[in-house]
Amino acid sequence: MERIFIQDYTLPDLERWVESIGERRFRARQVFQNIYGRRIRDWGECSDLSKMFRLQLEHGTHRHAIALRETKEAADGTRKLLFELRDGLCIESVLIPDPPRQTLCLSSQVGCALGCRFCLTGAMGLRRSLATAEIVDQVARAQEQLGAAGRITNLVFMGMGEPLANYEAVVRAIHILTDPLGMAFSHRRITLSTAGLAPQMLRLGNETPVNLAVSLHAAEDRLRGELMPINRVYSLEQLMKACREYPTPPRKRITFEYILLDGVNDSPGQARELVRLLRSVRSKVNLLPFNPYEGAPFGRPSDARVLDFQEVLLKAGMTVIIRESRGADIGAACGQLVAGASCLPAGGDRPGT
Repeated sequence: MERIFIQDYTLPDLERWVESIGERRFRARQVFQNIYGRRIRDWGECSDLSKMFRLQLEHGTHRHAIALRETKEAADGTRKLLFELRDGLCIESVLIPDPPRQTLCLSSQVGCALGCRFCLTGAMGLRRSLATAEIVDQVARAQEQLGAAGRITNLVFMGMGEPLANYEAVVRAIHILTDPLGMAFSHRRITLSTAGLAPQMLRLGNETPVNLAVSLHAAEDRLRGELMPINRVYSLEQLMKACREYPTPPRKRITFEYILLDGVNDSPGQARELVRLLRSVRSKVNLLPFNPYEGAPFGRPSDARVLDFQEVLLKAGMTVIIRESRGADIGAACGQLVAGASCLPAGGDRPGT
């Protein structure tokens, strides 16, 4: 029997698989509950399953798709987790404590093909997209780091990669993460961030009600095209049309992320352009002062300049928050994730166990 990565399977997929090996359909629900509810570490712990079925699971499945290789903790308590994939490539995830919340920033690709000029991950290029199991397992492995005393409360697809460029795997992962028999996250606690792949945005909105965040960073095409090459494929006009048509539930808004780059996109005039651009969309704005890294082509604006930009938006009646950078001292802040070539020397468990 060919071994499967069981975290690739949604509950309906798993029901079909257990039937294909001669088990009854309801066994899939028991397996789901054991993996995600009880968080078993070994099939031998599944006392509700027959010995024969446990042997089939032992020899026919992989429990984990990734292996933790290194953890770094920042002064503010943020933890960056380095994971090895089954082909030896690496990704990074970030645990962000903000009591009572504990947020996990998930990666969806090894690297990124979009090449946004302010993002260190984009400088890597794209190595490959992640499988569903490699996305789901980031949550399982990060939860192990918290132990029984803590629980991940929020998930954000804001790590390495463009989630909508890996659409099928990401949406399958969301279905597993939100399944009541799976990890049982509320869709209100999951946010997906995109650089603006307009067609996939609309598809996402029709297939899952998770929160949507759009990386904007400029309110006119010339500058956004310089900062984000994706704007040459999907212009601001196309992006905003998709935002207006996005099926946003009544109590939700689209979040627009705006990284402030010193002397580039942070003037009061550019803030007024942003107000005009977002006037027709139910929205809120997160301002993120740029997180510098070695060799970065941009600088961080002064606090006064950030506050002046915010003030323009507030006076226009917009909801706007200045986001505090977390984990910058360990390269875990927004735009700083860069693992992906080869991993550290192997130790402990291996991916695919």
